[in-house]
Parts: sequence; structure tokens; C-alpha cells
Amino acid sequence: MAENSTRVVEFILMGFQVHAELQLCLFFVFLAFYLITMGGNLGMILLIQSDPQLQTPMYFFLSHLSFLDICYSSVIVPQLLETLRTEKTVITYERCATQFFFFTFYGSTECFLLAVMAYDRYVAVCNPLLYATAMTPQTRLGLVAAAYAGAMVNSVVRTGCTFSISFCKSNQVDFFFCDLPPLLKLACSETRPREQVIYLFAFLVIILSVSVILISYMFIIWAILKIQTAGGKARTFSTCTSHMMAVALFFGTLIFIYLKGNMGKSLWEDKIVSMFYTVIIPMLNPMIYSLRNKEVQEALKKVFKRFVRVSQAEKGW
Repeated sequence: MAENSTRVVEFILMGFQVHAELQLCLFFVFLAFYLITMGGNLGMILLIQSDPQLQTPMYFFLSHLSFLDICYSSVIVPQLLETLRTEKTVITYERCATQFFFFTFYGSTECFLLAVMAYDRYVAVCNPLLYATAMTPQTRLGLVAAAYAGAMVNSVVRTGCTFSISFCKSNQVDFFFCDLPPLLKLACSETRPREQVIYLFAFLVIILSVSVILISYMFIIWAILKIQTAGGKARTFSTCTSHMMAVALFFGTLIFIYLKGNMGKSLWEDKIVSMFYTVIIPMLNPMIYSLRNKEVQEALKKVFKRFVRVSQAEKGW
């Protein structure tokens, strides 16, 4: 299976390759992170769906972001937990390709969706009187559908290019999921043309999304500067801070890992950074949008008060 003349039919994910005691500790840490991610994002979706005050375009997009974070994390973390539990995991060629496809798909969709959310903030701040007519339900659905469609194209191209490469040097992937750099190390055929296509599409996704975000915030900042009162400026800017934090975390990490010059030379560094954007960021997003958002905080207070009333009524009964 690992001979030069034999095609690889399965891979062995080597994970972090640390002492058994540390692996067990990491297992429970990542399990806790995953449960927090699932609970936080699912809770955000249910909160948005149940509160009439959150039935706005911004929260419509936020519910999709939470859905993507659930899917994005679920593609990677269960596999990571299995690898930590067993020290290494055998994964079939087809399953590896499937994981690679959905990892790319959800990650790319999140890139585009964050750009859509920046455009939404631009319309809300710069054209508040036209916001309701510009962001109709049909427009929102169209923007989200475009994000998913663009991600689908990127995922098909990247997965097709990656898994048309011949893997025969080894079947041991020195990583905790099927990512591009460790897979390329197993190639025994010429990879440069395919790598160029893969990184071109990654660059296009990032540059298109970042361009929309930067242009939107240039107009937003210009509009805020025109506001006469300091209080008005602060209130307007506060509607964008959660999104700006989410963008900085997600794109900062992506740009670092995919466009840094020494990619693949330090696998430990790559593992840590990959862990950050596949495990930590999906967990942090609900916290960012709840801790920095007064409307979400008010909705949470109403849910808590409703829960207290129901509990008191049951006790009184």
C-alpha cells in the first residue's frame, strides 16, 4: 500500500504524536471545546428563530454563520477526537476526499458569508432608509445562495486537483485531518500545476471576500466620520464591532496558514494554526456575537426570565 508502485487506498492520520497522558488530556479539552461550539451555535440559531426582535437581515446571516460553524467543526473535530483516542486513525481514500471537500466547502462559504455580512453592515449604516427595501427576504436568500455556490465551485476544483494526484510515497498523514500540505508530501507525481490551480482558487476566495469587506468598511468609516455627535458615532460603530472581530480572527488565521512563505516546513506550527481555525474560532463566534451585542443580550435575558417563570410555576404547582 505504501510502495512506490502501489496506489494508496487508505490513509493513516497520525495526529499530534504526543505522550499518551497528554493525548488523553487533549481529548477531553477538544471534547469540551466541541460541546461548547455545538451548544453555543445551536443556541444562537434557536435564539434568532424564537425572538421577533432578531428577525432582521443581520441576524438571518448570523444564523447561517452559526450553522456553518457547526458543520465546519463537525467535519474535523470528531475525527480529531478519534485520532486522540486511538493515537492514530485509519481513514479510507474516499472518506479522506469527502472530508477534504466539505472542509473546503464550509470554510469557503464562511469566507463569502462574512463578506455578505460586511455588505449588510454597509447598507445598514450608509443607506439606513433603504435598508428594508434593499435587504428583502429574496435578496438575503440570493446572497446566501451565491456564497454557497461560490464555495461549491472552489471545493470541486480543489478536491478534484488534490485527489487526481498519485499518492504512493506513504500513506501516513502527519496531521489530524486530510488537509492539503500534508497530503502533498505523500505525492509521487508532479504536483506543481495542480498546486498552482489550488492556491489560485484559495487566493481568489480570500481576495474577493477581503475586498468586499474592506470596501464596505471604508464606506462605513466614512459614514461614521460624518456623524456629528460622539454618541452617535459610538452607537453606529458598535453595530459592526462583532463582525469586525469575527473577520479579523477568521481571515487573519486563513491568510497566515495558506499564504505564508514557509508553509509545510513546520508541521507543528501548521497543526496549531489549523487547530485554531477549525476548533477555536467556531467556538468563539457565538461568544463574540453575544457578549458584544445588546440585542442578543436582551434576547438571552428574556429567555432566562421565561425559564425562571416556568420553573417557579412548576414549583408552585
